[in-house]
Amino acid sequence: MDIRQLRYFLAVAEEGQVTRAAKKLNMEQPPLSRQIRMLEEELGVALFDRSGRRMTLTPAGERLRSRAEQLLTQFGEIVTEVKELHEGITGTLSIGAVVSCVSLLPPRIKRFREVHPGVTFKITEGDHELLGSRLSRRAVELVVARLPFEAPEVDHGCEIFPLPSEPFDAVIPDDWLPRPVPDSIRLSELASRPFLTLRTDRTKAMHERIVAECRRHGFEPRVIAECSSVAVISSLLSAGLGVALLPRSVLAASPPPGTKAIPLADSSLSSEVGILWLKDRYLSRSARLFIDVFREGI
Repeated sequence: MDIRQLRYFLAVAEEGQVTRAAKKLNMEQPPLSRQIRMLEEELGVALFDRSGRRMTLTPAGERLRSRAEQLLTQFGEIVTEVKELHEGITGTLSIGAVVSCVSLLPPRIKRFREVHPGVTFKITEGDHELLGSRLSRRAVELVVARLPFEAPEVDHGCEIFPLPSEPFDAVIPDDWLPRPVPDSIRLSELASRPFLTLRTDRTKAMHERIVAECRRHGFEPRVIAECSSVAVISSLLSAGLGVALLPRSVLAASPPPGTKAIPLADSSLSSEVGILWLKDRYLSRSARLFIDVFREGI
């Protein structure tokens, strides 16, 4: 069994049939089938159930797929590490970011590329669940996210470099604001208004903190919609359906049309952000240097 055979095996496992896997690998079907049979003979087990229209993995095949993915990831990391020592900082750095943290990336990427123009970036946007899965599978090396990072998929544990906390603003439909528009607003002034919050089945820490802060100010927020994304909550805000408390950088470019972001006068509610990576796993030199850009406080 060698690296080449493991790549062949994973291709067949992904495609579910030898024909498509052979096309993906740019090889003929008979040699690929032969390599899979040789692998099964060497291991003494059937890796695929061939009884249906689609080849499915047996329990032994599932275990091999999990181990093979880990081995190929480690092999790729070794190749990257050796190349970096010889060639310097090049290649692609894969980063994940929750939607509300994307605005933190452009100035840091710009600064990084001024020093290391040979590095390109692949950026994935998503929620904690998606990014945790991609981080666990090493599809991304770094993740920028709100804390706590609610991603049980990350079973290896994470290292976290915390970034400065930021305050929440109240985002309010224009028609609901007094004239002239105030420079700040007290949280209790919003007690009679319907609230919109960011929340999913897996990521609910921000929602719970907002509810707790409202209770601390003497009222129970009337949450009429729990939204899974910034895009959804922005649409509802523009439609004048409610108010929202959001970290300031979420709307770094501008608040949704027909609304204004007003600082809170009497609340210490803040959001913590961090850049995360897998503990005890190889981190490319470009990833380590990109973390240093965050450490510089740009």
